[in-house]
Amino acid sequence: MTLADRTRAALDQAIGVYRGTEHAERLTTVRDRLDEPLRVAIAGRVKAGKSTLLNALVGERLAPTDAGECTRIITWFRDGHTYEVLAHPKVGEPRQLRFSRDDGALEIDLGGLAPDDVTELIVTWPSQALRTSTLIDTPGIGSLSRQTAARTWEVLTDDDVTPADAVLYLMRHLHPQDVQFLQAFHDAEVSRPNPVNAIGVLSRADEIGVGRLDSMASARKIAKRLSLDGRVRRVVQAVVPVAGLLAETAATLTETEVGQLRKIAEWSARDVEGLLLTVDRFVNEMPELGLTSIERTALLERFGLFGVRLATALLRRGVVSTATELATELADRSGVNDLRAVLETLFFERRDILKSRSALLALDALTRAEPRDGSDVVAGTVEEIIAGAHPFHELRVLSALRAGWVAGKPAVLEDLEHIIGGAGGAVHDRLRLPADVGATDVSDAAKRALAGWQQRAENPLTSHELAVAARVAMRSCEGILAELPHESGGAS
Repeated sequence: MTLADRTRAALDQAIGVYRGTEHAERLTTVRDRLDEPLRVAIAGRVKAGKSTLLNALVGERLAPTDAGECTRIITWFRDGHTYEVLAHPKVGEPRQLRFSRDDGALEIDLGGLAPDDVTELIVTWPSQALRTSTLIDTPGIGSLSRQTAARTWEVLTDDDVTPADAVLYLMRHLHPQDVQFLQAFHDAEVSRPNPVNAIGVLSRADEIGVGRLDSMASARKIAKRLSLDGRVRRVVQAVVPVAGLLAETAATLTETEVGQLRKIAEWSARDVEGLLLTVDRFVNEMPELGLTSIERTALLERFGLFGVRLATALLRRGVVSTATELATELADRSGVNDLRAVLETLFFERRDILKSRSALLALDALTRAEPRDGSDVVAGTVEEIIAGAHPFHELRVLSALRAGWVAGKPAVLEDLEHIIGGAGGAVHDRLRLPADVGATDVSDAAKRALAGWQQRAENPLTSHELAVAARVAMRSCEGILAELPHESGGAS
């Protein structure tokens, strides 16, 4: 029986125990959630670029990116067969809201509701991107409005159960409040959120190099340095640099914008570089460019200085010639494709584990807060699942490893992180092999790894923490071997 199946059975058991109470309906919702797409919250400080990144991931301008009233409300974006926006007021029944598309962007009419009176908005939108993940756009941490900022703290650090299975946390640099928030979202226990379901995003990465063409290279160096920072490693799995505005624009690029960029690209690189030294110069100088100040301002709002520089350089050098080619190139250079790859490896491959953890957290919280006849049996089942499920042992070791509680040589700890799935759950990621490696090579590598971790676990000189981690690594190796074709190998 899989982990998801065992979790579902525990929920069925609990629904029976709490039948006739308000908790039964909630538990049914939690059980249904196991079959839903992964819930990924996007959080960060004010003006970090959360809504812009969400739009880039969806491929449409759905989330408002200005300082409008809707940005103060937690908003869910999920796939569906119809287009609908539903408001959940703090008082009263949910109500449908009117919405429109203004120049491609979604405009929502709250219908007289004040933002502080709305618990959340649910946007249902047919989207291929939303079939694998429901995205949650949250108000900014550190908002001038305490009530607005508190919404995000509540939805992601609730002591009961967090609505999100995983979180993307946007940062422009490492601020003390970023660490404080992520530590609140993090807990060493497997049934609580921990670094395995948090990814850091170095947002607005193109601004790090003041919009220069090498800005993303500088951002990647900073992201790598942050990823190695002990404070960051304790709370997120990785840090990925993304130029969110460029990624959003790449996903929604228009032929009109490409035509305007071509006019700029016709001029020499020296002329354009001088023009793009400042926003004011770009908007007001070189009337011979053939673009109005309104058109130039619109380009800056969509691309930023970095994006205009990059797009015109690509067109001038002949790297791209069509709008489709330019969109593809901009998306790739924005870092959003790297983020998608990380999401796939660290989130979506662990979908069942993350969802099971969220469900078990809900069960654990309920049996503690509302005990009744039979709830002790449910609590025992939850404890048994957590104690016996190897993926949870891996998460505990990964959390301890990231927190610095497991000591050892850097190369050993790096191998440990890989074998327990810290760089991805796929076999080739765990064994640090090419993606197209054959079963025989996988078997040989897994057997070598098993022998190595067994030797380390049994070595009396190995620290207690590392010996415990080594035994978990052994079980991971045995799991790899057990899944291989019988003739290709088995645990020995």
